[in-house]
Amino acid sequence: MNTIEAEAISTGRLDLLPLLVEHAEEMATVLSDPALHTFIGGTPDTPQALRSRYQRITAGSPDPAVSWLNWVIQLRDEDCLTGTVQATISPSGHGPVAEIAWVVGTPWQGRGIATEAAQALATWLGRQPVHTVIAHIHPGHHASAAVATAAGLTPTEDRYDGEIRWRRSIRR
Repeated sequence: MNTIEAEAISTGRLDLLPLLVEHAEEMATVLSDPALHTFIGGTPDTPQALRSRYQRITAGSPDPAVSWLNWVIQLRDEDCLTGTVQATISPSGHGPVAEIAWVVGTPWQGRGIATEAAQALATWLGRQPVHTVIAHIHPGHHASAAVATAAGLTPTEDRYDGEIRWRRSIRR
């Protein structure tokens, strides 16, 4: 599998911009609400910790068969960052699999931003050499379940670390 690179993706309201280390300071503010960690655990990162994390992420996966793709979500009308989407693309016996995730800062939730971004990401992944898109969602996280549904994923019987595995097959 060749490495897949993140590229800018635009929607009606959003620009998904490939993650840069320089996004860390603004994103630390966007992601500063401890409530964002209710289902995923942990606590908000400081700007310095997020900068270090973004340096590791943007350096790429140490495994050449795995692609780490990360975007910040920019709301064009407000010219601000509102969250992130990501995809980790790995080989599998059935072809490359993309595991996706998203987070939108508390002030921008409830406006369809995560849905629009996840749909755009899933559509973009459909044009890449990816066979399956998956997401892992806490059973109590109804907002993320709605986002996954809107992005064409359906829940499976599989569990991973207590989360439900959602899946979408890409038809070629």
